[in-house]
Parts: sequence; C-alpha cells; structure tokens
Amino acid sequence: MFKGTFTAIVTPFKDGKVDEAAFRKLIDFQIEGGVEGIVPVGTTGESPTLGRKEHLEVIRVAVEHVAGRVLVIAGTGANATAEAIYLTQEAEKLGVDGSLQVTPYYNKPSQEGLYQHFKTVAECTKLPIMLYSVPGRSVVSIEPETAGRLAKDCVNILSIKEAGGDPERVNALKSALPDGFPILCGDDPLTVDFMKRGAVGLVSVASNIIPRAMSDLVRAMNSNNMAGAKVIHAEYEPLMSTLMGVDTNPVPIKAAVFLMGMCEQEIRLPLVTLTDANMTTVRGLLEQFKLV
Repeated sequence: MFKGTFTAIVTPFKDGKVDEAAFRKLIDFQIEGGVEGIVPVGTTGESPTLGRKEHLEVIRVAVEHVAGRVLVIAGTGANATAEAIYLTQEAEKLGVDGSLQVTPYYNKPSQEGLYQHFKTVAECTKLPIMLYSVPGRSVVSIEPETAGRLAKDCVNILSIKEAGGDPERVNALKSALPDGFPILCGDDPLTVDFMKRGAVGLVSVASNIIPRAMSDLVRAMNSNNMAGAKVIHAEYEPLMSTLMGVDTNPVPIKAAVFLMGMCEQEIRLPLVTLTDANMTTVRGLLEQFKLV
C-alpha cells in the first residue's frame, strides 16, 4: 500500500476560505501525473492553520473527488494526542485510505512519550498509519528503536515517512523494523539516495508541480532502473533544491502552483507570501523548466 509517490498536496485558499474548486483541479492534475496517492492537510497543506472543521472538510473533498482513483492518506496528526485521535477517527468515517501521523511538535516528548502517543492513536483506529518523523519541524525525531517497537506492537502502523534529511537513517530504520516495512523519503532532492538504501517511495512536495517527473523517478528506482532514475534526478534536482531553499515550505510551492495558474497565492499567517526577489527566482525556475 505505502509504495510509490504520494503528493503532499497544497491547500488552496481564496478570500480567506478553502478554494474547493481549485483543490479539485489540483487533485485531477496529480492523478493525471501518475501519483499513487495524495496526502491532504499535511505540512504542505498548512494543517497548523486550519480549524478542525476546515481540516475535515478538506479531507472530505479529497475523498469525494479522488473517488478511489488513487489513495488518500490524510494528515491527522497533532501535538495533542486527543486531537490526533479525534481527527483520525473523523477521517476514518470520511473514507480515507490511511493516516499520516506527524511527530508531536512544540511539546518535545521523550521517545517513550512518542511511543505512547502513536500507540494510543493506533489503538483508536483501524486505519493503516504512516508515521512521520520531521525533526526540522518538531525538534524530536522518531528513533529507529521506537519505530521498531511501534511496528511490532501496533498492527496498523505500517510505514514511516523519514524527513530528517539523512539518507543513512534508512539503514538504521531497516535494522530496527520488520523486513519489508515500507520507508518513504520525505525530502524530494534525496529521493535517489533514500531509495538506494531501501526506501520504497516518496511523499513529495515537488510533485505538486511536476507529478509525472516525480512519479517516473520513483518508479524507475523501484524497478531497479538506476540509469533512468539518475537522468530524471539530474534534470530536476536544481528545481527541487532551489524551490525548497527560497523560503519555508509551503510558501515556495504555493507560489509555484499560483504561477502555473492552478490556485491563488494566498497563504495563512504566520506564513507570508514570497518577497518580490524570491518570486522572481521561482518564476525563473518555472520558465527554465517550461512550466509557465
């Protein structure tokens, strides 16, 4: 199930509200681009600034519009265990295929706290769960030993998205996890390095604008077509690296999607839109890759 390319899809806004029409078009663009699934209301979907009602409405629209064409792995994690349980159970009622559970942020739990948090959430749902370790956002990471305990003790914890920026983590995770437990890369530019070490997929930001290229890259790696994968990676690595480097995600990708005419640039505070200089950089990138 958790194998291939999953787009961490942006949440489009218009006049302060979720732009449902634009969201549906973005979903179609992803499916046409060959991704295996979408991940609504994750980091890229600005989940921290969505109210509970909005959060669940985005998930509802995603499930309805996807209509079984690809998987919907809903971001339903939170820094409060009770909130993560609530969002996950509501998403399950809405018919999602799985749940992305981010490491609780700000409150800085210990590894035992992480274990108890994820175990408690897993026991409250039948959904397949993808753990999400992202220390750059949440300070703490899910250590391999903790991931191994969770995989052993929770039948529905079935994957992990590793976004710590270190491909060597794949080796450590593989040693701690059951054979065949799916590890997914959480950093677009590191996809090849992660998959060389045994990752089987990618939760991608770049696929918001280049779904076909990212899908082809991951499929090439999963088919042991290293030569083909290297060609794709070499072509698009400058786009991935530069785009993510000009500001905090999802500001640059939202700007890129806007420049491609797929949604408004609108983003929610405390994030702000790109400076004129950075917007010029992003526009230049898109022109270089013939995306505008």
